[in-house]
Amino acid sequence: MADVVLVIDMTRGFFEKGYPLYCGDKARRIIPNVQRLLEQELTRGSKILFLNDHHDPDDSEFRMFPPHCIAGTPETEVIPELAEYPGEIIPKKRFSAFYGTSLGERLLQLKAAKIIITGVCTDICVYHTAGDARDRGYEVEIPVDCVATFDDEAHYFALGHMEKVLGVKLTNVKASQVKSAKFEPTEAVLSGETADIYFARTIDVLRCEQLNPVATMEVFSSRAGMLCGIEEVKALLSRVLPEGNREVWALAEGETMGKKEVVLRITAPYQSYGLYETAICGILADCSGWATAARECAEVARGIPITSFGARHVHPSVAGVMEYAAIVGGCAGCSSIAGARLAGIEPTGTMPHALIIVMGDTVRATLAFDKHMPPEVPRVSLVDTFRDEAEESLLVAQALGERLRSVRLDTPSERGRVTLDLVKEVRARLDLAGFEHVGIFVSGGLDPERITYFLESGAPVDGFGVGSYISGAKPIDFTADLHEIEGKPIAKRGRIPGITPNPKLKRVM
Repeated sequence: MADVVLVIDMTRGFFEKGYPLYCGDKARRIIPNVQRLLEQELTRGSKILFLNDHHDPDDSEFRMFPPHCIAGTPETEVIPELAEYPGEIIPKKRFSAFYGTSLGERLLQLKAAKIIITGVCTDICVYHTAGDARDRGYEVEIPVDCVATFDDEAHYFALGHMEKVLGVKLTNVKASQVKSAKFEPTEAVLSGETADIYFARTIDVLRCEQLNPVATMEVFSSRAGMLCGIEEVKALLSRVLPEGNREVWALAEGETMGKKEVVLRITAPYQSYGLYETAICGILADCSGWATAARECAEVARGIPITSFGARHVHPSVAGVMEYAAIVGGCAGCSSIAGARLAGIEPTGTMPHALIIVMGDTVRATLAFDKHMPPEVPRVSLVDTFRDEAEESLLVAQALGERLRSVRLDTPSERGRVTLDLVKEVRARLDLAGFEHVGIFVSGGLDPERITYFLESGAPVDGFGVGSYISGAKPIDFTADLHEIEGKPIAKRGRIPGITPNPKLKRVM
């Protein structure tokens, strides 16, 4: 069985200017995300199917839409950016890629386990294809940064309906690109300075008594959530556990865990790891709390990218780890340099209010930023410092033109915060002036409830910045118990002696 990626209507007719159904510059932004997805899925052995419009010259669809993608014309060709990827082209004439095509038969031949849908348009061909796939019993996944349409409101409605009614899983390609972090335990942790004193005294007593049995310790969570911090814990254990006399089983970084589920099991001479119980539980507690909060935001965002802006709300010694956890939880980016380095991505962020205030003018500051920053840094202008947000948005758009990627709205609570009406006004003003390519990024006091408010109200938001909801998340308490001594089941009262079965655990050491 293989996963199958359906690339719908990513043809020249929808993605190149000059054709009657060109989807716009915003749609072209999904191209690198689709490329990333295809590369990722090909390494996993997934199959790629291109579903392209091939209409007859007198097709009945042209009663509603301009004639487009007529068979035999360049409009039906896969865009050059995707043409080199190995895949089969299946012509289609209707909204659903299943109707009147060989797609259904091909999926049966491939024994498709899961269908991943990308392309355009979210509310038309993607929507109808997803519905037919679900009717046929397929698991369907849609990376939301890999689909687009002409109308933002229709885009968000379609995504919400597919998720809530059809049972489609919404994902985000950018947010799934977390690389394996390289953690190095600090000297304070290795020396035991961060440990509870009773563990240090326990090790002293055992050394004096010459007792160092092989013991099995299990670590479990106090509530359900997303596990994070296990990579840092593994880095610590690899330094302290004796090679040849250690066995470690664990859930993976970012894996969902249930209440009281065992997420980590260590079997080794007790003195090698007993001092580090405090550190192990603490790492997992904070990181899992941050990651779980990030996941809550990502889940309601329906694939719209979220950037972690929480570094300023925590002690600098943990800022990087906190933002790494936010990336694990589903954020597409983070603002801190340390967090981005751990996650293996580039930090996200352009200018603060301070730059604009020092320079005295938003346009002047944005132009200076554009002049001095490398071209790979997105041009995103903060537009709420001195003037009305809609006015500043137009001014910076006129100054930078095509180079401007987005405007960021961060209106303070003293001015009523960012509202639905404000976002819609900025979008309308930009569109009327011909700046449809400029996105809108919203930040300031966001949480899942606030994100839901924007999306269910149809706000045309292209990205969110979340700070204290993630950085201030309540830790998930973890408990560590000994369950075996020299192979003999044992436990304190109230706990069951012996190994706790959990088939999800994988041996990692």
